[in-house]
Amino acid sequence: MAFYYDEPSHTFSEYLLVPGYSDENNIPANVSLKTPLVKFKKGETPKITMNIPLISAIMQSVSNDTMAVALAKEGGVSFIYGSQTVEAQAAMVRKVKSYKAGFVTSDSNLSPEDTLADVLQLKEETGHSTVAVTEDGTASGKLVGIVSSRDYRVTRMEPTLKVKEFMTPLKSLITAPEGTSLKEANDIIFEHKLNSLPIVDKAGKLVAFVFRKDYSSHKENPDELLDDHKRYVVGAGINTRDYETRVPALVEAGADVLCIDSSEGYSVWQKRTIEWIRSKYGDTVKVGAGNVVDAEGFRFLAEAGADFIKIGIGGGSICITRETKGIGRGQATAVIDVAKARDEYYKETGVYVPICSDGGIVHDYHITLALAMGCDFCMLGRYFARFDESPTQKVLVNGNYMKEYWGEGSARARNWQRYDLGGSKKLSFVEGVDSYVPYAGPLHDTVSVTLSKIKHTFCNCGALDIQELQKKAKLTLVSSVSIVEGGAHDVVVKDTNVAN
Repeated sequence: MAFYYDEPSHTFSEYLLVPGYSDENNIPANVSLKTPLVKFKKGETPKITMNIPLISAIMQSVSNDTMAVALAKEGGVSFIYGSQTVEAQAAMVRKVKSYKAGFVTSDSNLSPEDTLADVLQLKEETGHSTVAVTEDGTASGKLVGIVSSRDYRVTRMEPTLKVKEFMTPLKSLITAPEGTSLKEANDIIFEHKLNSLPIVDKAGKLVAFVFRKDYSSHKENPDELLDDHKRYVVGAGINTRDYETRVPALVEAGADVLCIDSSEGYSVWQKRTIEWIRSKYGDTVKVGAGNVVDAEGFRFLAEAGADFIKIGIGGGSICITRETKGIGRGQATAVIDVAKARDEYYKETGVYVPICSDGGIVHDYHITLALAMGCDFCMLGRYFARFDESPTQKVLVNGNYMKEYWGEGSARARNWQRYDLGGSKKLSFVEGVDSYVPYAGPLHDTVSVTLSKIKHTFCNCGALDIQELQKKAKLTLVSSVSIVEGGAHDVVVKDTNVAN
């Protein structure tokens, strides 16, 4: 006879936090949202600690290099999607790692014989207004000048005008020799009121740029997540089929952490993948696994050697796994069950394996609930797909701007590796949909509001960090009537878009 759980599984919307005592120290400014990303032994410090408990989903419509940079600036980690060629994914990782090393490899380069039209096209492709002009038009060619937006006026110049006619030539530029420290470079920038400083070698070849905006960006983003070399931290998704090729390429590209992307992680395929990584790299390569929804699944992946474990099957807004296969569990119940297993494993072994709630986040407060229930951080797809920094198109639908958003199991993505059970290399049926989500502008603006809500709720519970919240949190199940009561009711709500 099949095993039956005594209680039904619940979603986050069926729970509320009951306030705890708040003293004078419980103010949002005092709340820390730091959280471990990878496992560690008792008494040791995690290899990677995030400054906010948010990571972006391993999806074509969510996580590319642009998203990775934007989220790292806020203190979280993006996992660049793996349903692309190994070379393309590794190139995205390299872009992130070179973006904020202080010394940035130029990705906008032209030769003197190129035209204004080429400059405008390159600016459209990269979004960068500073173009290095080298003899051969490459990032490492001999520097002969620079083109910035101050060097041309589109309305008064012909598109066919050659770059050499309007660029700022090398003789008018201030450069610094290879070997200049980042502090020295920034001092030169401020002393000479520059926006960028080219670094050149003894042969006059371009090595890198140092940008004023990077210095300012660090001041504006105090929580940005950097590695030991002051580069942004970035993750990457892998699968259980081509890991012997993909993992080495991603490691070489500089990925800080990997994660096996799968709809269901309690499998021999994930165990084999982790074992291969451990045999080749030992503990130096960090790899998360999942997804699971119960204590058995957690224990299996923890013993296999996973650095963190993701929770959730069928709870994503674009996921229809529960509809197509009848597999899954209410996200809140899954988190509570796995968190208990994580704590028991920690007591037994002295090894703390962080857990991630993946899916089921509809409202910002669901993140706080997930943290209170025991998870260390949350993976979000729909939430991040709405922003400028996601890789999808912004389109006009019925008079409103939307962003495209599709699941990895949809007919559009056809990421069969994510749903692989060792059979034929194809997606036999879809487990995700193709959709739109409301456009929400720049990531920073909305993430700031979300984090503010989380910190305020921490204070309502008398907690100043995630660990304290998990100890002090009091959670209550709510009835359907209570859910209705929690929103605006019995009133006529004014149109908030109308100015007072």
